[in-house]
Amino acid sequence: MASWRARIAAILLDWAACMLISVGLFGPVVLTGDTWQKFMPLTLFFLESAVLSALAGGSFGQLVCRIGIARLDRRPLGFLRAVPRAALVCLAIPAMVVDGDRRGLHDLMLGTLVVNRR
Repeated sequence: MASWRARIAAILLDWAACMLISVGLFGPVVLTGDTWQKFMPLTLFFLESAVLSALAGGSFGQLVCRIGIARLDRRPLGFLRAVPRAALVCLAIPAMVVDGDRRGLHDLMLGTLVVNRR
Protein backbone atom coordinates (compact mmCIF):
# COMPACT_ATOMS: atom_id res chain seq x y z
CA MET A 1 0.00 0.00 0.00
CA ALA A 2 1.18 3.50 -0.79
CA SER A 3 2.01 5.81 2.11
CA TRP A 4 -0.04 8.88 3.01
CA ARG A 5 2.98 11.01 2.23
CA ALA A 6 3.19 9.73 -1.35
CA ARG A 7 -0.57 10.05 -1.86
CA ILE A 8 -0.70 13.64 -0.64
CA ALA A 9 2.36 14.59 -2.70
CA ALA A 10 0.74 13.00 -5.78
CA ILE A 11 -2.55 14.85 -5.45
CA LEU A 12 -0.73 18.15 -4.81
CA LEU A 13 1.34 17.61 -7.97
CA ASP A 14 -1.78 16.76 -9.95
CA TRP A 15 -3.65 19.81 -8.70
CA ALA A 16 -0.70 22.17 -9.27
CA ALA A 17 -0.24 20.90 -12.84
CA CYS A 18 -3.96 21.27 -13.60
CA MET A 19 -4.02 24.75 -12.07
CA LEU A 20 -1.00 25.87 -14.12
CA ILE A 21 -2.48 24.49 -17.34
CA SER A 22 -5.84 26.12 -16.60
CA VAL A 23 -4.29 29.51 -15.94
CA GLY A 24 -2.17 29.11 -19.08
CA LEU A 25 -5.20 28.30 -21.21
CA PHE A 26 -7.82 30.62 -19.72
CA GLY A 27 -5.84 33.30 -17.88
CA PRO A 28 -6.19 34.55 -14.31
CA VAL A 29 -9.99 34.45 -14.51
CA VAL A 30 -9.58 30.81 -13.42
CA LEU A 31 -8.40 32.09 -10.03
CA THR A 32 -10.62 35.12 -9.58
CA GLY A 33 -13.67 34.79 -11.82
CA ASP A 34 -17.21 33.65 -11.19
CA THR A 35 -17.74 32.16 -14.63
CA TRP A 36 -17.43 28.63 -15.95
CA GLN A 37 -13.62 29.02 -16.13
CA LYS A 38 -13.32 28.58 -12.37
CA PHE A 39 -14.20 24.90 -12.87
CA MET A 40 -11.42 24.27 -15.38
CA PRO A 41 -8.78 23.07 -12.86
CA LEU A 42 -11.22 20.48 -11.53
CA THR A 43 -12.27 19.51 -15.06
CA LEU A 44 -8.65 19.07 -16.13
CA PHE A 45 -7.93 17.12 -12.94
CA PHE A 46 -10.82 14.77 -13.70
CA LEU A 47 -9.73 14.24 -17.32
CA GLU A 48 -6.04 13.83 -16.46
CA SER A 49 -6.76 11.43 -13.63
CA ALA A 50 -9.25 9.31 -15.57
CA VAL A 51 -7.27 9.06 -18.81
CA LEU A 52 -3.83 8.49 -17.28
CA SER A 53 -5.19 6.05 -14.69
CA ALA A 54 -6.84 3.98 -17.40
CA LEU A 55 -3.84 4.04 -19.74
CA ALA A 56 -0.84 4.17 -17.38
CA GLY A 57 -2.21 2.93 -14.06
CA GLY A 58 -1.98 6.25 -12.26
CA SER A 59 -2.35 10.01 -12.57
CA PHE A 60 0.54 12.32 -13.42
CA GLY A 61 1.28 12.95 -9.73
CA GLN A 62 1.02 9.26 -8.88
CA LEU A 63 3.44 8.32 -11.64
CA VAL A 64 5.94 10.96 -10.47
CA CYS A 65 5.63 9.73 -6.87
CA ARG A 66 6.02 6.13 -8.01
CA ILE A 67 2.60 4.98 -6.86
CA GLY A 68 -0.33 3.74 -8.89
CA ILE A 69 -3.80 2.26 -8.88
CA ALA A 70 -4.33 -1.47 -9.04
CA ARG A 71 -7.40 -3.67 -9.10
CA LEU A 72 -7.77 -6.32 -6.44
CA ASP A 73 -8.15 -9.00 -9.12
CA ARG A 74 -4.87 -7.81 -10.72
CA ARG A 75 -6.48 -7.01 -14.07
CA PRO A 76 -5.87 -3.69 -15.86
CA LEU A 77 -7.82 -0.76 -14.44
CA GLY A 78 -9.54 0.26 -17.69
CA PHE A 79 -11.85 3.18 -18.36
CA LEU A 80 -14.90 1.54 -16.72
CA ARG A 81 -13.21 1.89 -13.32
CA ALA A 82 -10.93 4.86 -13.97
CA VAL A 83 -13.74 7.28 -14.89
CA PRO A 84 -15.98 6.69 -11.84
CA ARG A 85 -12.90 6.60 -9.59
CA ALA A 86 -11.76 9.98 -10.88
CA ALA A 87 -15.27 11.38 -10.43
CA LEU A 88 -15.40 10.15 -6.83
CA VAL A 89 -11.97 11.64 -6.09
CA CYS A 90 -13.22 14.98 -7.49
CA LEU A 91 -16.08 14.86 -4.98
CA ALA A 92 -13.38 14.68 -2.24
CA ILE A 93 -15.52 13.13 0.52
CA PRO A 94 -15.27 9.51 -0.76
CA ALA A 95 -11.49 9.88 -0.89
CA MET A 96 -11.35 11.15 2.70
CA VAL A 97 -13.42 8.31 4.18
CA VAL A 98 -10.85 5.55 4.66
CA ASP A 99 -10.68 2.17 6.33
CA GLY A 100 -7.87 0.61 8.37
CA ASP A 101 -6.06 -0.49 5.21
CA ARG A 102 -5.85 3.11 3.88
CA ARG A 103 -8.44 2.37 1.18
CA GLY A 104 -10.80 5.22 0.49
CA LEU A 105 -14.50 4.77 -0.08
CA HIS A 106 -13.92 5.22 -3.81
CA ASP A 107 -11.40 2.34 -3.78
CA LEU A 108 -13.72 0.12 -1.72
CA MET A 109 -16.60 0.75 -4.14
CA LEU A 110 -14.54 -0.04 -7.25
CA GLY A 111 -12.29 -2.84 -5.99
CA THR A 112 -9.07 -0.84 -6.35
CA LEU A 113 -6.17 0.21 -4.14
CA VAL A 114 -3.22 2.58 -4.32
CA VAL A 115 0.08 0.72 -4.37
CA ASN A 116 3.80 1.48 -4.59
CA ARG A 117 5.34 1.03 -8.05
CA ARG A 118 8.73 -0.58 -8.34
